[in-house]
Amino acid sequence: MKGTKLLSAACIAAAFALSATPTFAEMAKVAVSQIVEHPALDATRQGLLDGLKEKGYEEGKNLEFTYQTAQGNPAIAVQIAKQFVGEQPDVLVGIATPTAQALAAATRSIPVVFTAVTDPVGAKLVRNTEKPERNVTGLSDLSPVAQHVALIQEILPNAKRIGVIYNPGEANAVALVDLLRKAAKEKGLELVEGTALKSADVQSAAQIVAAKSDALYAPTDNTVASAVEGLVNAGNQAGIPVIGASTTYIESGALAALGFDYYQVGVQTADYVDALLKGKKVSELPVKVAVGSDLALNEKVAAKLHITFPKTLLSRATSITK
Repeated sequence: MKGTKLLSAACIAAAFALSATPTFAEMAKVAVSQIVEHPALDATRQGLLDGLKEKGYEEGKNLEFTYQTAQGNPAIAVQIAKQFVGEQPDVLVGIATPTAQALAAATRSIPVVFTAVTDPVGAKLVRNTEKPERNVTGLSDLSPVAQHVALIQEILPNAKRIGVIYNPGEANAVALVDLLRKAAKEKGLELVEGTALKSADVQSAAQIVAAKSDALYAPTDNTVASAVEGLVNAGNQAGIPVIGASTTYIESGALAALGFDYYQVGVQTADYVDALLKGKKVSELPVKVAVGSDLALNEKVAAKLHITFPKTLLSRATSITK
């Protein structure tokens, strides 16, 4: 009888131990596809991972977090999407437009969360942002392009021409340049455009555009972002500044930037993933524009280019590189 009691106690203890430890069945599977590695998108991915950790998901314990990059190639993004769908994760995450499009095209059943996507409607990821009708929802990083043009004029009141390089193969880049054309026209500025289909083309295209411009604008185009140092080099050679749509461009030598903290964009993306893992339907999660923007200034670059920031601008800055 005594042995039976001990056995029962041991069974109860074992059962309790099993219930306290996440089992494989409880493991949340999240697969992340990113179009290319550059600071803004890398920060988004890290913010997503940290945001999930804050919500109780830890790699190796109750979270299987798979990540691949398409190295800037949409064809590779399609291959990654097919592979991920075959692995049947609980949630797919597409960082940037091309990878999100590839994931959305690969499945109609697994929830897809996009993030760092400029124009989800134009990219045909969703039709109804308030109540997504398919298996796709997420977070937009639509740039405040009109504010960027105003920033250029505030720093360079005599500027007449803005140069921009973009990849016409990226839906997000096309949407941004359309907005830039309108904003520049409204401010009486001429837009000088150049295109780059791959990262290696950015610097040479920027050199041609910089020769005809008073400032270069660096959009949140993934091709440009992955080679922003080349854009900055072209600006330096021409003696003109680069104004960025992402604060990560400051590290590469941009004069000023107004944009999202992409780490926080990733943290906000974790809200979508967590909701889906807890059983929410995609249709219950409306598409939102990421919250928050930072103004970063680079006084080192300003000194080299003999540019003085207005005091009003310095007072609004959230970070200043000296």
